[in-house]
Amino acid sequence: MGLYYNVTGSTGLTTELIKPGLAYVVASLTVANVHNTSGATVSLFIQDDPDSGTTNTYNIIYKVNVPPSTTLVLDNKSMFLYGNNYGLYIEVGSSDTVDVVVSRGK
Repeated sequence: MGLYYNVTGSTGLTTELIKPGLAYVVASLTVANVHNTSGATVSLFIQDDPDSGTTNTYNIIYKVNVPPSTTLVLDNKSMFLYGNNYGLYIEVGSSDTVDVVVSRGK
């Protein structure tokens, strides 16, 4: 079973796709730009939430433009091999709307 999200951009808004500590193996992730006339700016990253309060953030993709009515497919399983002390997050541009599907692997 996959995870499904409708993500609407807002300045500085981060959407948590998979929270830290959740043992979820990602097989693939799709980001569909549902706007029909303008591109969507998408950043996907992992981040931990240590007790020290100093987070570590690592970008998987950073400010990638997804053209209107287009889907970005990330299906290389190795890009999602990270410890379960990290969570998976997405940010989109302030006026962007995307649908995200996170497919579960084995």
